[in-house]
Amino acid sequence: MVGPERTVAEAKSNVTGGRGAQLQRTGLRPGWTTGACATAGATAAYTALLTGEFPDPVTITLPKGETPAFALAAEELGGGRAMAGIVKDAGDDPDVTHGALVRATVRTLPPGSGVVFRAGPGVGTVTRPGLPLAVGEPAVNPVPRQLMREHVAAVAARYGGSGDVEIELSVDHGEEIARSTWNGRLGILGGLSILGTTGIVVPYSCSAWIDSIRRGVDVARAAGRTHVAGCTGSTSEKVAVAVHGLPEDALLDMGDFAGAVLKYLRRHPVDRLTVAGGFAKLSKLAAGHLDLHSSRSQVDKSFLAGLAREGGADEELAAAVASANTGLEALQRCAARGVPLGDLVARAARDEALGVLRGAPVAVDVICIDRAGTVVGRAEARGPRER
Repeated sequence: MVGPERTVAEAKSNVTGGRGAQLQRTGLRPGWTTGACATAGATAAYTALLTGEFPDPVTITLPKGETPAFALAAEELGGGRAMAGIVKDAGDDPDVTHGALVRATVRTLPPGSGVVFRAGPGVGTVTRPGLPLAVGEPAVNPVPRQLMREHVAAVAARYGGSGDVEIELSVDHGEEIARSTWNGRLGILGGLSILGTTGIVVPYSCSAWIDSIRRGVDVARAAGRTHVAGCTGSTSEKVAVAVHGLPEDALLDMGDFAGAVLKYLRRHPVDRLTVAGGFAKLSKLAAGHLDLHSSRSQVDKSFLAGLAREGGADEELAAAVASANTGLEALQRCAARGVPLGDLVARAARDEALGVLRGAPVAVDVICIDRAGTVVGRAEARGPRER
């Protein structure tokens, strides 16, 4: 049987669920990632495949425990397959995928097959190394994959399925939308990526986010904190806490706004600042960029090649770094040859931060991590007189 397809407007009006109290400080409405939408669609489709009925709305559990419910915008059942579509609601974030219809089509596979992912129309395929996915794989990032596997297993346990399925993900007009992203430059061809680490889209608002950074510094100072950490995301925040044992009120949600943290601390100093973030983002700071957002700064592979030379790389390796597809690939190439590119980036980022602080009495150390949260570079603390 084939179910009726709802209008996009109707489905968007019916998305429900908590957005996370920690996001309310921005004053903007957060939304859901493509990975969360894909998980909801896959959950609904597999449920229909096993029971003959689509749950609508369909509820999922995100990595941090939130349980949003999504209305279905499209549903089809028949011929050994089920498809459920979810309209992505990015909240107040100016996301190019806002309003896109994310479809998940589920088919059963022989026992022992596990969960297999396929790229349907509008979802890209990885064609170059340096990403956290192998060449030839659909551009469905590791966290959404794991989230879908967990939900498939839960549905199978509840309704007596084997959990061996193929999930084909597609996005209506995804190839066209992808032209407004950096996917092509990264070698992701044919459409969009299915992304998300928390399932929640944090609204991008310069003024609101920068104001929250300033308030974070004020709170830390008022609490008598002498050491704070500016982190680009939740993973780097966990690493900073693990390394330095910092309390929650010493953590600044820096995001992409490294300049905002440094300029405010220049006027309202604390004794020590730890800057923690992904290798690629901190390589931008090292190269002199204070806004680390992908739409305003890019990883400069030529700059990385220069750092690699300083670290002992020969011209062959330096050329490989300069032509790398991503910062991660550059890091991996150097690691294989014993060149500490992570440490070099961390030191350069620290020195850049000290330059922005303009002699303010703040010592700075830097921690670079990879996507898995492993520390790949460190720069010890230095003050303004030790540059």
